[in-house]
Amino acid sequence: MKIRYLMAAAVAFAAPVALTAPVLADGGIFVGVEGSNVAVSGYDTVSYFQGSGKPVRGSAQFKVNHGGAVYHFSSQANADLFASSPDQYAPQYGGHCAWAMSRGSLAPGDPTLYKIHDGKLYLNFNRNVQSTWLGDIEGFIAKSDPAWTKIPDGKKFGD
Repeated sequence: MKIRYLMAAAVAFAAPVALTAPVLADGGIFVGVEGSNVAVSGYDTVSYFQGSGKPVRGSAQFKVNHGGAVYHFSSQANADLFASSPDQYAPQYGGHCAWAMSRGSLAPGDPTLYKIHDGKLYLNFNRNVQSTWLGDIEGFIAKSDPAWTKIPDGKKFGD
């Protein structure tokens, strides 16, 4: 019963966030905490896939523009890797919560609550939501992918 309450609370939170998510001129959307368009709160998305698999903060010194957002990296080498293959390293759903997207809603993804699944980076809103999402990753992705293509106005992030 407690889980149902938490899930309902997460959905109630996600609905207002969906109405206030920043929309770029080209129709893309992103989660930016620092400034107006820094993706993934400034974390180096390549770092999720390397070594310990723990994300590290990037620096504005090493940045790449992609899909209307600015990605920060911890090194020029990581920035170059991202620039050569951004779809491999960019988070799914523009960095929004993967579980909320399965409900057709936008909620910010916490860059410290993540999962790499089938070579793709997914973020979640909080630990409770992540626990739910991890219980049926494939099922939630099957719902999230088509929902993402409809936000906003049928445009996909980066289109």
